[in-house]
Amino acid sequence: MSTVRAKKHLGQHFLNDKGAAKKIVEALDPALGFQQVLEVGPGMGVLSDFLLQKEEYETWLIDVDDESIAYLADKYPQLEHRLIHGDFLTLDFGSHFGEKLAIIGNFPYNISSQILFKILDERHRVVQMTGMFQKEVAERCVAKPGSKEYGILSVFLQAYYDVQYLFTVKAGAFSPPPKVLSGVMKMTRNGREQLDCDEKLFWRIVKAAFNQRRKTLRNALSAIVPKEKMSDNPLYELRAERLTVANFEKLTREISAVL
Repeated sequence: MSTVRAKKHLGQHFLNDKGAAKKIVEALDPALGFQQVLEVGPGMGVLSDFLLQKEEYETWLIDVDDESIAYLADKYPQLEHRLIHGDFLTLDFGSHFGEKLAIIGNFPYNISSQILFKILDERHRVVQMTGMFQKEVAERCVAKPGSKEYGILSVFLQAYYDVQYLFTVKAGAFSPPPKVLSGVMKMTRNGREQLDCDEKLFWRIVKAAFNQRRKTLRNALSAIVPKEKMSDNPLYELRAERLTVANFEKLTREISAVL
């Protein structure tokens, strides 16, 4: 088997550190009841080697790279239909997976936010995710209110998942080495089937609030709700980064009642 060339346009940096790979796989918790795990962007299979040793779940791989797919098909002939040649961002989950699924990966850094939003779209199915991201992206996901890292992704992910930063991986653990540090994080569904408010309006409010994060919410949200319809709720006098998920839900319920 030849090796796979890392392609810059696909954001590929292959993990060589088997210790880190094992820790990422061990962070998955099969007690959550998922019977399938989907690895995104397996490259040459450093995570896959550990995943395929597990009998508690069925391992699936997806990669958009022709060369990786050919390499993996040769390396893991037992996978057959569980090796998907395609784009994770456009994958139809319902045609492959049951009600509970975990996702894992050393994710391409150039599309990491899109990957997280795809997981959010599939949140009723995806009960857990463990994976490697650019360190600052992982830090943004776990950030708490009041920090400059706290933003749209933090609120959306923490609304539906318990998010933990697990460990940092240095550039030398990859081939080719990225120009940044990497961070591994874990997201586990928090058990909430839906938010305690109009979810579409919640998403609109959070996006509008952070898109003008220097403004107070009274000003940042005026395109959604006219100022004269806003109450004297002190939350309106704060900037987006001060609000918890629960605060955003409360504001959404209030705004929903006057629209």
